Amino acid sequence: MTRRAILMQSVAALAVGALAALPSPGRAADINLTYAFFAPAQTFPGRQMAHWAEEIKKRTNGKVEVRTFPGGSLLSARDMYDGVSKGVADIGLGSPSYDPGRFPLTSGISLPLGFPSSTVASQVLWELTKEFKPKEYESFKVIAMFTTEPGHIQTNKAVRNAGDLAGMKLRASGTGVPVLSALGAAPVGMPMPEVPQAVQTGVIAGHMTSREVLKDFKLAEMLKFTTDYPTVVTSFAAVMDRKRWDKLPDDVKKVIDQLAEEMPGWTGRYHDQQNVGEALEWSKKQHGLEIVSLSADERKAWNAKLEPMVTQWVEEMKGKGLPAEKYVQRARELRDQLANKK
Repeated sequence: MTRRAILMQSVAALAVGALAALPSPGRAADINLTYAFFAPAQTFPGRQMAHWAEEIKKRTNGKVEVRTFPGGSLLSARDMYDGVSKGVADIGLGSPSYDPGRFPLTSGISLPLGFPSSTVASQVLWELTKEFKPKEYESFKVIAMFTTEPGHIQTNKAVRNAGDLAGMKLRASGTGVPVLSALGAAPVGMPMPEVPQAVQTGVIAGHMTSREVLKDFKLAEMLKFTTDYPTVVTSFAAVMDRKRWDKLPDDVKKVIDQLAEEMPGWTGRYHDQQNVGEALEWSKKQHGLEIVSLSADERKAWNAKLEPMVTQWVEEMKGKGLPAEKYVQRARELRDQLANKK
């Protein structure tokens, strides 16, 4: 055989090998997983879910196929974690913040700890979960964790100090309610879709939540001010039942573990930059949104008003035998480390 023939044969063999490593378009996956989420696909957690599903298929060369069920089409927020335990879905993305009784230690991430962004808060939550290994997840394998950006006060008139905020009716939910109360506002509970009309009719003067809603709900048309003071985040955790996890092959587990390390940063950056960042730019350009800064003294005073919430939580969790004080201390250490990281 000539040298040219040998070379051509080698090239052909390499090409065949490379093609064999690629997923066949018509080939059925070896492992099929269902992934449920309670909110719409276009929300940032929904984007995370879709990204995760795409990545695991790509990184396993088509061995794993994930069918996503956003919008509560398979499990509601209330049923998410029980549904995973019962096998209704292989993976469920829920919010531990909505169920602090079930996730007591994780509820500490939703305290007013001064996280500057979703990226930082998400990475802190993941590191804390790895370090403290909360018992609340013992029947689950956690495959992704992240948070919203911290809630910010968004109003129809500028809030520059506690006097401006006193008695102001603002919509809030979860731990945002005691935050507003401590700061002197009058929190009002209502579903988010009702907020635009409530603002328009003067029932409320604004709300406190993450700022992508300024664009998503067109609230920047009425709420021209947002105060640059981060308050509390909402946590999310995607889990798989431990028994289902144990049945997966080691190579698939390795990919899932790799993705778990990446998801806090990926999701946080997507939320901060594309969700919130774009909404703020749109609001400033289209509606003249003003971001109001607090003076250093005012910020210090607001921090002091919120600190009793942290103290109360620590005492309550210590009564349950949980390492609450160390959890908060470590959360603040990680917050500062990650916020200052280049």
